Amino acid sequence: MFVSLLCLLLPIGLHARHSELNTRLAQAIEGKKAEVGIAVIIDGKDTIALNNETRYPTMSVYKFHQALALANYMEQRNLPFETILGITQSDLKPDTYSPLRDQYPNGGINMSVAELLKYTLQQSDNNACDILFRYQGGTGAVNRYIHSLGITDCLISATEEEMHQDLERCYQNWTTPVAAAGLVDLFLRKPLFGAAYKDFIYQTMVECQTGKDRLPAPLTDKGVIIGHKTGTGGLNAQGQLIGTNDIGFILLPNGHRYSIAVLIKDSEENPQATSGLIGEISRIVYEYVLKLTSAPTQL
Repeated sequence: MFVSLLCLLLPIGLHARHSELNTRLAQAIEGKKAEVGIAVIIDGKDTIALNNETRYPTMSVYKFHQALALANYMEQRNLPFETILGITQSDLKPDTYSPLRDQYPNGGINMSVAELLKYTLQQSDNNACDILFRYQGGTGAVNRYIHSLGITDCLISATEEEMHQDLERCYQNWTTPVAAAGLVDLFLRKPLFGAAYKDFIYQTMVECQTGKDRLPAPLTDKGVIIGHKTGTGGLNAQGQLIGTNDIGFILLPNGHRYSIAVLIKDSEENPQATSGLIGEISRIVYEYVLKLTSAPTQL
């Protein structure tokens, strides 16, 4: 399936020009035991999407959404990311992925919002995420902010702790590929909040430490700048990987850029193969966009 739209956010792209990319992506996901959604936005103009009609569990991808809402929350209150929060032992839930808890198991520390954001965006720390949710008014506040930007094909309703307690709640946090890529593109294109907040989120995403085998895998030594946020779920009752995702932006050496979202739902492939598929999709998109934007007649 081929779609080219981003409601009210981007002009309709010349999608007929991108049939080659559509074909190559369709071939890459053919026969995979998973639902795979892909969206690519080139230079904020053309949007190419496959399987955009499905709702994909965001998993930790929604920590990017949270970061944008947090920046808006703090700017509204004239608070910098250097604002200090107290962290107690009760904030550091056991049996969830949390480098923060591993480093400070007894709590009783003070940490800046900036440091907590680094834990969430760079290491996908679940406890840091929920600490920030409580600080900024919960998942509902984040969801309302994202919808206020015109990104409405998504829902954020469950914290990391709630998803951990009931895996079915993972499906209550969802997005379409176009909505995810569109939010990344909007972050790049629009001054949603002050430069200090934007620059910090941007650089923190560029320094992301998770998912090296996903979007970044084929881009090593290509001279590109990539910022991204991964999301990874466990197994559902059917033994399927709930969600394996990566969204981000790629800035090419030739001055062009693209935003991309690859979301994989209910995969029956093994974790390595599922992540590797994201890497293969990333390679196909990179090679296509580089060729397209290097041609004499560009977008």
